[in-house]
Amino acid sequence: MKLGFIGCGNMAQAMITGILKQNVVSPDELIVSNPHEEKIAKLKEQFEILTTTDNKKTAKEAEIVVLAVKPQVYPEVIKEIRDEVSTEQIIVTIAAGVSMAATERQFGKEMKIVRVMPNTPALVGEGMSGLCCNEYVTEEEFDKVHHIFQSFGKAEKITENLMDAVVGVSGSGPAYVYMFIEAMADAGVAQGLPRKQAYTFAAQTLLGSAKMVLETGQHPGELKDAVCSPAGTTIEAVNTLEKKGFRSAVIEAVNAAAKKNHELGKPKKKEK
Repeated sequence: MKLGFIGCGNMAQAMITGILKQNVVSPDELIVSNPHEEKIAKLKEQFEILTTTDNKKTAKEAEIVVLAVKPQVYPEVIKEIRDEVSTEQIIVTIAAGVSMAATERQFGKEMKIVRVMPNTPALVGEGMSGLCCNEYVTEEEFDKVHHIFQSFGKAEKITENLMDAVVGVSGSGPAYVYMFIEAMADAGVAQGLPRKQAYTFAAQTLLGSAKMVLETGQHPGELKDAVCSPAGTTIEAVNTLEKKGFRSAVIEAVNAAAKKNHELGKPKKKEK
C-alpha cells in the first residue's frame, strides 16, 4: 500500500511518526510532498522516506492520499492534483470545517473520500481520531484507513454530522489539557515544587486518570467520588472548582470550538 501526504505540518508529522513507529507502511511506501524543500529534507533525513516538492507526483503514486494542508489551501491543492488522481484512489481529508461534499465538488468527480479529525498526541502513539466516509468508499477501503489511524492511538467511526463535536472535544482538546497541566504546575510551583517536578506530577496525574476512565469503564463521576473523602482535601478542591465555574468553562470551550468548525464549513459570501 502506497501512502501519500500532501503537506507536512505539525499534524502530518505527528501522523507520519506514528505510522512509521508502528510499521503500518515501510518508509519506501510513504511519499510526502511540500513546496518548501527544507521542510521535507528534514523528514527525509529523519525517516528515509520518499519526498518531493511536486504534489502531482504524490497524487499520482499514492493509493491513499492524505490532504494535510490548511483548509484555506484545499481549493488550490485540489485544483493542482484533480487531473492526476483517479476515482479508484482514496482521498483522506484532515482539515477542520471541510465537508466531504465540498471536497468532492472541488475534484469534480465521484471520489472516494474519508474525512478524519485526528489530534497531535498521534506523535506519541496516543492520538484520538474520528472518521467518516462517503458512499463510494467500500468497507474494506474504510478499514484500511481506519487501521492507519488506529496505529497511533484510538480511532472511532462517526457520522459526518458529529464532526463538529469531535473537533471541539478531541481535535482542539489537547490545547485545553496543556493549559490545565500548566495551571496545575504553576500552582505546584507556588506551593514549593520545583518547576520540572511540578510538570511531571501534573502530567502523570492526567495520564493516569485518563487511563482509569478508559480501562475501568467506570463513569468519571464515580472515579471522582472515589477520590473525595468526607471533609477531605479533594472535596474542598472540587468545591472550589465548581464555585469558579470549571465545568461551565470547559463546556463553553468545547462548544466554541465546535461552532467555529461549523462556521468554517459554510461557503463564504462573495463580495459585491
